[in-house]
Amino acid sequence: MSMAEFNGNHKWYKAAQTPSELRYDVISRGWVAIATGRARKPGSFQQEKKQQELNGKESCPFEDLTDQEAPTAAFFKGKQVELPSNGTVPEKWTTISLLNKYPAFIPQENFQWKTNLIGPYQIMEGVGFHEVVITKHHQEDISQFSQEQTKELIDVYHARYLELQQQDFVHYIAIFKNKGKEAGASIAHPHSQIIAIPATSPGMDVALQGLREFHDATGTCAYCAMISWDIKDESRVIYENEHFVALCPFASRVAFEARIYPKEHAAHFEGITEQGKWDLALALQKTLRAISKGLGDPDYNYFIHTAPPDGGEYALYHWHIEILPKTGTWAGFELGTGIEISTIEPEKAAEFLRKQ
Repeated sequence: MSMAEFNGNHKWYKAAQTPSELRYDVISRGWVAIATGRARKPGSFQQEKKQQELNGKESCPFEDLTDQEAPTAAFFKGKQVELPSNGTVPEKWTTISLLNKYPAFIPQENFQWKTNLIGPYQIMEGVGFHEVVITKHHQEDISQFSQEQTKELIDVYHARYLELQQQDFVHYIAIFKNKGKEAGASIAHPHSQIIAIPATSPGMDVALQGLREFHDATGTCAYCAMISWDIKDESRVIYENEHFVALCPFASRVAFEARIYPKEHAAHFEGITEQGKWDLALALQKTLRAISKGLGDPDYNYFIHTAPPDGGEYALYHWHIEILPKTGTWAGFELGTGIEISTIEPEKAAEFLRKQ
């Protein structure tokens, strides 16, 4: 689908004046985004440091969406609703996706696949899409959700992924949630985000290299091997149902890290079935409930890691959700070496979470 065709269905996407920049790091071989859509003055960083609390309900921008950007998808009690033709928010909704008012990436109709050289550096237009997914209740988060509410959130993710992946310049779609100030959230109201960009995550390249090496040595998927071992071993499993397993990974990056994997090998999140969404909803809801109850409702980040829609070969990849509770802060060793320190064995973490 071309940008023109997309705008025909979503005319409320505004034409971009100055897209963000993607700058290539020749050492790490990854892209860095310079988000001009969120441009700030140097002095504003000092002001932000003084901020103590996130928005209360009375000043929450997500309680009244009148001043927000146009919706891209909305559901009401489990069913998708038709969006008004004038770009306003539908009268009834329980989960909604909107264009981000302060986007890190914005679409460009005349985007060209090229990089410009500046000395030893490469730069590319950082075009894309940036949406925010909001659930209705100001305080109720996934750990308090029912299975039905969680499944509706996954429905929104799925619907938006299916549409955004059709864009010519979209090579990677990130779906993620930041809960709480320590996890990077600037608004208290529960929400998550979707960003679609023309560059592939450098982490994907690293993962694929490891997967290829493991496959060459063993003839099997590394993820499938780990999942099969962990289900039999049981010591790191938090929860499992017919289609998904939640566990604390053997080499956990942080204390109480959790990952949710489909039991059957699948590279792409967007291929999930209707029953799969129900089972994923239960696994996500129960895992976050255990983390919230056991750790006193910590801030956290989660991400959906999936093979990108760029036409590449990703048969060895195994999509999953990664959940990182904010139980510590990176210090000198972690920042200097990239080696993270987790202060509890994953086996003990999983045992603790299973009891919640």
